[in-house]
Amino acid sequence: RFTRDTGIRLITVIPLLFWDAQFEFGSLSSPLPAARKAAIERTKAAFRLNKQLDTDFAVVWPGIDGYENGFGVDYTAMRQRFADGLAEALDAVPGVRVAFEPKPYEPRGRILYGTTPEGVLLGHQVEALLSAGENKRLLAEGHKLLCMNPEVGHVLMGFEDLAYAFSWPLSEGRLAHSHWNSQPLGNYDQDLNVGVVSPEQLEALLYTLKLHGYRGYFGIDINPERMPVDTAIRISMDAIRAANDRVNMLDHEAILYAHENP
Repeated sequence: RFTRDTGIRLITVIPLLFWDAQFEFGSLSSPLPAARKAAIERTKAAFRLNKQLDTDFAVVWPGIDGYENGFGVDYTAMRQRFADGLAEALDAVPGVRVAFEPKPYEPRGRILYGTTPEGVLLGHQVEALLSAGENKRLLAEGHKLLCMNPEVGHVLMGFEDLAYAFSWPLSEGRLAHSHWNSQPLGNYDQDLNVGVVSPEQLEALLYTLKLHGYRGYFGIDINPERMPVDTAIRISMDAIRAANDRVNMLDHEAILYAHENP
């Protein structure tokens, strides 16, 4: 009814794997069989909803899958359980595309697959595990099924460079979606309005998206605590449009020449 009455498309349904008390020690990566099974079944249910509602992708964020104390942790086993669980859910509901969202920390001290290149590695790891016929056919045709939804703030929390970080999933056709806000390097996840911190990084990222022919959505992921939400949304949309206008006015032929002739 909502989509019919508003004209707004529903583009994703998420499994929400980080909030429940049963996931205290992880969701898909949990060493506790009951908790991990619950996480896998919820992920399957979310994927079924995505297929039923004809969405574009299913965002998966492993906020509770990680650790604080680095001593005595079986990192390899944690990562393998997480990848195996995602693969099991994807094979149970073939044809759904995942948009994985890395974040280096918060709420866990260190989150699994927390940086952009780790998200790319997860894509290769999960896709190598898929066995459902439809999934194997899509992969053989060159499609990616474990894609990414990088968030500007999360990338900068990990001291990554925005344009370079996004170029990883872009170069493999894995950028399913993008989340936009502002963030100082490191620090806690502030979700500030787009463009209010390091606008030069914003424009460098937009130019990299243009170079790769990105045609996906720009998801606004902000937390406007001290202004009306609709005002913050408008400001952020205007900031992206204005930055895109500046990027589109550049002499692209001269820039491409400079790439090869520095």
